[in-house]
Amino acid sequence: MDKNLFHSLEGEHIYFKPLSIEDAPEVHSYASDEDVKRFIGWRLMNSLDETCQYIEKMLARESEGTFMYASMMNKKTGELIGTAMMFSFNHEAKHAEIGYVFHKDYWGKGYGTEAVKLMCDFAFKDLNLHKLHARVIDTNTGSVRVLEKNGFKLEGRLADYDFIEGRYYDELIFGKL
Repeated sequence: MDKNLFHSLEGEHIYFKPLSIEDAPEVHSYASDEDVKRFIGWRLMNSLDETCQYIEKMLARESEGTFMYASMMNKKTGELIGTAMMFSFNHEAKHAEIGYVFHKDYWGKGYGTEAVKLMCDFAFKDLNLHKLHARVIDTNTGSVRVLEKNGFKLEGRLADYDFIEGRYYDELIFGKL
């Protein structure tokens, strides 16, 4: 896995850079947002210190080779707008999972679609993967649209699988060959 290449992906409106502890204030701005948290698997970060600890955990996973993380940057403004990730690598079967999270100020503006396209191109061309998958809760219609625009197909639904803030949600499983 070439995490350096992952960290240097670039599109028309965004580019990736290595995640770093210096990103903590920007990451905290969306990791501590209730509206963002309801769609992701991270717990709500209540303090900047918690966010720093979580970033350190992410960096440790990346150094172990089990995850790749990148900060997504707005090319026009230079602002950190989200985090991209690839994980659950199965090297024998040649598949992995992707994930992404954006500050809510950047929802619905095409950044998610571009980020997923960059990750798909990287996964299939550079990593020579056979399949990618992504999991989202059923109420995350924005993420569902992003995946569908990038050619992902709904492969399954796990009823009442995710328990977030005292409520069950169905988890949707998408795949792309």
